[in-house]
Amino acid sequence: MVQYIGMDKTVTIYSTPVCHFCQAAKEYFKTNNVEYTEFDVAADQEKRQEMIEMTGQMGVPVIQIGDDVVVGFDEAKVAELLA
Repeated sequence: MVQYIGMDKTVTIYSTPVCHFCQAAKEYFKTNNVEYTEFDVAADQEKRQEMIEMTGQMGVPVIQIGDDVVVGFDEAKVAELLA
């Protein structure tokens, strides 16, 4: 298990309540002590539009780590960006 305590990158996840990959990503963050901000794009139209403008599509999760954006839950890519 990798610990990311003291990380200076802001982590944001755009998700929906029924998305399996969103749940997996949030569980990964919790297991690895990664603080994150979550936006439910099913309920928050403004954040949904922000996500669409950022990525050009509506798929979730969208994970923003610092200035980098990952569409979907690519655990290896997320770990690389958090390191």
